[in-house]
Amino acid sequence: MVRADFKEFQKSLGRRICDLRKQKGWSQEEFAYESGLGRASMGTIERGEANIRLSTMLGICQALGTTVCELLKGVGETPKRY
Repeated sequence: MVRADFKEFQKSLGRRICDLRKQKGWSQEEFAYESGLGRASMGTIERGEANIRLSTMLGICQALGTTVCELLKGVGETPKRY
């Protein structure tokens, strides 16, 4: 994967995590606590600035009540333009 593509993937994953958090009605701070992370760390993840470990991703999925497959659904896809 080209470095620029990876950065876009990180940003797309961060947006997905943020969207799912908001669907739960959680603040970033509440979600970070539920995920076992600090608020600042969660901020870097949601902004797509962090290359998260699998263990972190699993903690996020557990807090959201979802699977890694469901979390990654649509991540990295280019939106269709009509």
